[in-house]
Amino acid sequence: MISNKEIIELVEKQISSGLLQHVCQVAQTAEKMAVRFETDREKAFLAGILHDYAKERPEEELTAIAEENGLLDEIYRQVPFLLHAPVGAILIKKELGIEDEEILNAIGNHTLGRPSMGRLEKIIYLADMIEPGRDYPGVERLRNLCQCDLDQAMLAALDSTLGYCLQHKRMIHPQTINTRNYFLKLDKMKAKQSRKDQG
Repeated sequence: MISNKEIIELVEKQISSGLLQHVCQVAQTAEKMAVRFETDREKAFLAGILHDYAKERPEEELTAIAEENGLLDEIYRQVPFLLHAPVGAILIKKELGIEDEEILNAIGNHTLGRPSMGRLEKIIYLADMIEPGRDYPGVERLRNLCQCDLDQAMLAALDSTLGYCLQHKRMIHPQTINTRNYFLKLDKMKAKQSRKDQG
């Protein structure tokens, strides 16, 4: 596998300077979160740097690669932009030779999420939403949640994403709804267990 320095140089050639600043901030945020939640910090940094690898590829290319790999559904056809995450994971494996499933899953699911996400997946999803350049209603609350509970932070992040999509009349992929329902169910189960433990 190529070195981090070489990967950063390759990413610099793939994306614009504005997006490069964003991915660097996501990588730094993810690395800090990885330390806090006892996750591999090198993987977190690498996944953060690479998470938007395909973001500026033409929509026709994203759609074609998705179709070749059996990923294309009706929502993706309507909103090809969403494909930059799963297609990015495919391209990173093919073009950079990265085969670590944790890293690829974190990149592939950083836009829609998925039920039963691993810790690194949650960290990249959340780091993308709370990096220092982000400024939207509720981001400070989300940053605070990211300090203490990844699952509660995921639920809040998904609620925020769905609220934004509804407000702006954006299409919502079913995977995001399924992911939100998973974390809502998990939150209720934890609350129930906590009440039980308190007697």
